[in-house]
Amino acid sequence: MLTNPLPPYLAPPLAFAITWLTIHWLLRSGLSNLAMDDPNHRSLHTTAVPRTGGIALMIGVLAGWSLWLPSWLWLPLGLSVALAAVSFADDLFDLSAGWRFLAHVLAATVLVAANLGHFPLWLGVPAVLVVVWMTNLYNFMDGSDGLAGGMALFGFGAYGVAAWLSNDTAFAWASWVIAAAAVGFLLFNFHPARIFMGDAGSVPLGFLAAAFGLIGWQRGLWPWWFAPLTFSPFVMDAGVTLFKRILRREKIWQAHREHYYQRLVRMGLGHRVTALLEYALMAAAGGSALWGMGRGALMQAVLLLVWSVGYFVAMRLIDIEWAKFSQLSTKL
Repeated sequence: MLTNPLPPYLAPPLAFAITWLTIHWLLRSGLSNLAMDDPNHRSLHTTAVPRTGGIALMIGVLAGWSLWLPSWLWLPLGLSVALAAVSFADDLFDLSAGWRFLAHVLAATVLVAANLGHFPLWLGVPAVLVVVWMTNLYNFMDGSDGLAGGMALFGFGAYGVAAWLSNDTAFAWASWVIAAAAVGFLLFNFHPARIFMGDAGSVPLGFLAAAFGLIGWQRGLWPWWFAPLTFSPFVMDAGVTLFKRILRREKIWQAHREHYYQRLVRMGLGHRVTALLEYALMAAAGGSALWGMGRGALMQAVLLLVWSVGYFVAMRLIDIEWAKFSQLSTKL
């Protein structure tokens, strides 16, 4: 670990402050307009909004990590910065999906290959697929004010608590740095959003969620199911939506408005209420995951079963209401 005379508890406040100040400067200077998210028929917003907030968030994360940088964090840091750079180029120049996907696969492969000694070899390919999926699903779910930033706050916040309870303070501070930077971003992104995260924020955040989940499991900080349950509000929405689109033989890489959170917004809940409902879900998922860590195998299985049934029922109810809403909209 790097030696630093400053105490680690200053890292999250620094990440928050740098993120907030950078976004404030971007908006005041007009540089935030380098990449704009123009509304189209697949968007939930109606006016053009800068999508450069992810750059500020990542700068805040790097600033915080500069005070507390354990050796295991070097590789995720470097790979997330590389993904942020590729993603920002996509925000600016609209790179092809093939090049973006290649970058995601390469980053996931390097991460898993560097950690192959910590888990069975046969898990290598599935681990790469999981990291690539998480990288992309976070990007898929970044479509409503306050949503992706909120998931970063609650998800990495839960990672930090779990690591702290497992006596890995370095992992805890590293996680809380991301959560704190997310708060700095949310002050500008909660509805009505003044700035969006963009691919430069959502892609590296998704990658880090998978990387931290994998590394935490390898280090014995939590069971295998902890990370998927903690981020299950995103995992379930994106996973079920993708599966349904595959069944309909749709182009899954194209933007759309079929996620469950998008349906809630469109059915009248709006960005603010939808975000608050999702925050409650995120807090419940993370809190129950923390509760389940100290339970026996039977209770953990029951916990996962309860959540699975709960998601099935909630999604089914939304599907029913969406069908009614669609029929009414067609008649009008």
